Amino acid sequence: MRQISLADKLIMLADNSLKTLAGGYQTSNRVKPASQSGQQTEELTAEQAKHSAGLMRINHCGEVCAQALYQGQALTARLPEVRDKMEQAAIEENDHLDWCAERLQQLDSRVSLLNPLWYLGSFSIGAVAGAIGDKWSLGFVAETEHQVVRHLDDHLQKLPEKDSQSRAILMQMREDELQHATNAIAAGGAELPGPVKGVMQLMSKVMTSTVYYI
Repeated sequence: MRQISLADKLIMLADNSLKTLAGGYQTSNRVKPASQSGQQTEELTAEQAKHSAGLMRINHCGEVCAQALYQGQALTARLPEVRDKMEQAAIEENDHLDWCAERLQQLDSRVSLLNPLWYLGSFSIGAVAGAIGDKWSLGFVAETEHQVVRHLDDHLQKLPEKDSQSRAILMQMREDELQHATNAIAAGGAELPGPVKGVMQLMSKVMTSTVYYI
């Protein structure tokens, strides 16, 4: 088999980046959560739709960051099996990107204009984490996913009661994120130091407070 060169990796990286930000990414054949929620769609008021859109824009941006994180780690991961896990997780996260983007369109809204900025920052963090060592890279994934789950729990409380479609999406995303965290720990992920977790939480607050509007 032909060995993948650095140039090949960079081309693949550029392709993945463009697909993450502009669309065209590969998704699974799973039935979309909103399609199987089993609940009748109810009309949202303009204010409710605007609020749901703000929350779903945050979740979409979070998935952009997750993609960037996984792609950065896969680029610098040392063990092939760890790199494979990162790439598989990135494919599974594409479903979340697709679901959130589609729901934003249904709410007559758009994705965040800040997505490229957050992608770049998350990719850089992922690449550094992968270069430091696989156990820390996996630990970073686990902590990221746990923080995402906490955000999803918060958003499930804040969503308008009538917005059953967005709720179904977030519930499935929550289940997937928990599984990714569990897989990362089982693969040897180390628990991150408290100060690192604190910085991650601070960055998350900055992202959520800006992307809700922009």
